[in-house]
Amino acid sequence: MQGNRVIRSNLSRITSLARFLFSAAYTKPSEFSTSVIKTNVFTPTNNFTFPFHFSSCSTSNLETLNAPKISILDEKDCSGSDNDDEEDIVATDVKQLKISDEGVLKDAKTLVDILREFSHKRSEMRNKIEECGIKVSSELVSEVLSWVRNDWEAAFTFFLWAGKQLGYAHSTREYHTMIAILGKVRKFDTAWALIDEMKGGETGPSLVTKQTLLILIRRYCAVHDVGRAINAFYAYKRFKFAVGIEDFQGLLSALCRYKNVQDAEHLMFCNKDVFPFNTKSFNIILNGWCNIIGSSREAERVWMEMSRRGICYDVVSFSCIISCYSKARNLHKVLRLFDQMKRMGIECDRKVYNAVIHALAKGRLVKDAISLMKSMEEKGVAPNVVTYNSLIKPLCKARKLDEARQAFDEMLQRGISPTIRTYHAFLDIIRTGEEVFGLLESMRKMGCQPTNDTYIMLIKKFSRWRQFDNVFKVWNEISENGNGPDRSSYTALIHALFLNGKLEEAHQYYMQMKEKQLLPEPKTDELLQDWSYNKQFVERQIASLKAHQPQSGQNTTVISKKLDQDREFLQQPETRRVVRHQGFSFWE
Repeated sequence: MQGNRVIRSNLSRITSLARFLFSAAYTKPSEFSTSVIKTNVFTPTNNFTFPFHFSSCSTSNLETLNAPKISILDEKDCSGSDNDDEEDIVATDVKQLKISDEGVLKDAKTLVDILREFSHKRSEMRNKIEECGIKVSSELVSEVLSWVRNDWEAAFTFFLWAGKQLGYAHSTREYHTMIAILGKVRKFDTAWALIDEMKGGETGPSLVTKQTLLILIRRYCAVHDVGRAINAFYAYKRFKFAVGIEDFQGLLSALCRYKNVQDAEHLMFCNKDVFPFNTKSFNIILNGWCNIIGSSREAERVWMEMSRRGICYDVVSFSCIISCYSKARNLHKVLRLFDQMKRMGIECDRKVYNAVIHALAKGRLVKDAISLMKSMEEKGVAPNVVTYNSLIKPLCKARKLDEARQAFDEMLQRGISPTIRTYHAFLDIIRTGEEVFGLLESMRKMGCQPTNDTYIMLIKKFSRWRQFDNVFKVWNEISENGNGPDRSSYTALIHALFLNGKLEEAHQYYMQMKEKQLLPEPKTDELLQDWSYNKQFVERQIASLKAHQPQSGQNTTVISKKLDQDREFLQQPETRRVVRHQGFSFWE
């Protein structure tokens, strides 16, 4: 009883603190004004109806002036997501082009089909490409490489072929695309060879830029090869680039982005004489501990170190630490830091508001979260899709579907297009296969295409439900609608099949993964190699038993008696006599 009273008193204190902080801007928080049509039961029909009602208005014709574009990393950091799956660098370093020329798109699709059809027959692939008679252009090469980026051999074969065509020469963009693809499968020697080719020598100007080396640095950081990442940073001088504090901070960001935060912090302190401490450098480390690792203890240590060394906090510092405590469900510290930020006279930006809204929604203070959204808008900070995702995701997790649906409808009315993370929040709580594929269809109609992360989520969901027909349906969609399965997709499928007893199928996809030279994770290697070894051992034992069977008709009887004798050996009484002599026991 006493413990319950303490919990109630703490909760009431936090609630009163939240209302005190937001009472200055509002007299009475109001609900969403959007009218909602409730759907109680899902009934699968030919015309799919999603169980959570969404507004019928399309986002294609809506104004989006109040919805500034955000990057993938910004959304990941702000939304409170703790998904630490490896982000596809090609998606950020090499963006897929929007090509208006239908002829180029048609040629790109033709080439992609050839590359996929003859992926294991390189010589035939080259001949088929030559027979097409397609004129090569920079847009065409970039589009094809973006589609086949998960098959490095096909991409590299096409890249080499395109480079030999008359009237065409690779630009920096195509080189960057190919270097990122090679780095993803750890073909770093080949990537460095392309960089040497970009230097041009005496034949022309160098195409190597700082971004070229930064792509390799990120790839080294992604595979946790910190030493080579630092060596690639030192290569700036070899290419006669001036190295400044911004370049060093780029290295720190790359290290932190892929969970090498401890190495980044050590590197920052070791180079304090060359690159003096400043707020941005500490913010990079703080963001690593807060949003990448998610360790509130380490984040607080860096926060106190900034204070001890006289490094001034700024809005980015507060957004990082508030986001960390928001993910850790420490609403009291979130509100205390939010209040401290106001007292220091630091203007809140959208990231800070998003983190506080996420914390309030997680703490089931939905009305206060809605009030804060209105407050930020009155202060000239317009909510964006991350703001709504910060509200929708915790509401979905708490299964408050009406509130989540209302937030989604208001987002559409404001002209803000939902992102893949918005739909992921709803996909996470769906309970039937019909609803899953219905929502996927709705996503596509809204112009939001599923990503490999979406497919991986669904593979894991269907495997938990043991719906393997749907698992392979999703797997086929990856190749048909996406860029083909990548390392993470194969890993998810192999583990799903293996853990559900489909060992032969798991081993088949494991071998397919290795044929494509996609490096399996150590855990995957261990599982499949142990199973393969044990399988071969059992097969050898069976073959040995069959080879030594007598030719009489009593084969089965002899083997069974032998096995029974071996099985009962330990249960038989000891037949040897023990002789005792001078206090010692000996076998006779």
